Amino acid sequence: MKAISVLGSTGSIGTQTLQIAEEFPDQFRVVALSAGRNLPLLVEQIKTHKPEAVALADSSLLPELKERLQNLSKENQAIRVPKLLGGNEGLNEVAAWDHADLVVTGIVGCAGLLPTLAAIRAGKDLALANKETLIAAGPVVLPELKRTGSRLLPADSEHSAIFQCLQGTPWAENARLSTGVPTPGLRRIQLTASGGAFREWSIEELKKATIEDATKHPNWSMGRKITVDSATLMNKGLEVIEAHYLFGLDYEHIEIVIHPQSIIHSMIELADSSVLAQLGWPDMKLPILYCMSWPSRLQTPWRRLDLTEVAELTFKAPNTKKYPCMELAYSAGKTGGTMPAVLNAANEEAVKQFLEEKIHFLDIPRLIEKACENHKSDLKYKPSLNDIILVDHWAREEITREVKKGSILISNQGLTI
Repeated sequence: MKAISVLGSTGSIGTQTLQIAEEFPDQFRVVALSAGRNLPLLVEQIKTHKPEAVALADSSLLPELKERLQNLSKENQAIRVPKLLGGNEGLNEVAAWDHADLVVTGIVGCAGLLPTLAAIRAGKDLALANKETLIAAGPVVLPELKRTGSRLLPADSEHSAIFQCLQGTPWAENARLSTGVPTPGLRRIQLTASGGAFREWSIEELKKATIEDATKHPNWSMGRKITVDSATLMNKGLEVIEAHYLFGLDYEHIEIVIHPQSIIHSMIELADSSVLAQLGWPDMKLPILYCMSWPSRLQTPWRRLDLTEVAELTFKAPNTKKYPCMELAYSAGKTGGTMPAVLNAANEEAVKQFLEEKIHFLDIPRLIEKACENHKSDLKYKPSLNDIILVDHWAREEITREVKKGSILISNQGLTI
């Protein structure tokens, strides 16, 4: 039985992880949780899974959580109040929890970086759903993985698909995951993308895009931020950078393919021109389960893929004019150093400003591009963790400054791409 610590337990990845733990109680035991502000759901999770420790990112909510749990314990003596922790130190302690065998990192954004590093430094294996950890801090994370021997298992559907396809190939047999040292047997990675909310929209129609439009994903049920990233295709650009760090390929050998059905989750091409793909219904529980059960596979009662029901699988190259964020990500990745951290932080802040109705959808890539351009004079090619944290803060402030200045904002009338 594997003992699991879940970071971001009340989010999309966290709740699905706990659902899997409930479905397979003889395989998984939840020993620690961390969450944000959703106390009612967190209390229910504690009631169900009885973890040893719980951390809240917002320490001010600890007294309320303690009171709720004490009242619950009075009603049911089988429920004990776990060790309660708060703030960054609490998140790090849960991430490095001594009894955990695997840490599932479902915290969204760069906020997951420090807890993920804490887990790695404690020698834990990780199911990584927080792509920002590698994107922003790959040069810091990879040496830590090598030093501690922690194994980083990708929980994103695309990177999980690649990892699954690599099982049994010369690359997987001769190289440890995340060392960044592939063999000549792996020639190319193809990341599939649904195309997001605007895949059927023209560039001209994007001028009228609203928050409601951008947060309606046609295939997946995800949080608002990542759904907007899917609409801009920045999510795929970020996944390219993550794939570079995970699998060690140059950017010229990592491609993006629009696949509207989201049945093929990604593909690899081997040296002999063979192409391997991983297929399944669009369901994040599949890659999460594979991380949790790896190197084994568990029998599930879940819906089986029926290709006759799917009927057709289609593919096309992405339109770089329609999706400028994709090219920004490739450029930042190739530049390396602190540039991917700036790209990631600028994107998080620009999306936040969009969701707060302070900018238009088409402002997102323009703001990101400006932040990356302004960072070039301060770029560090061999960054420390402190460098990453500093440029992350700088990029967010840079976006906020630009929005307040209004120098890059565009109206809903007469937009140009």
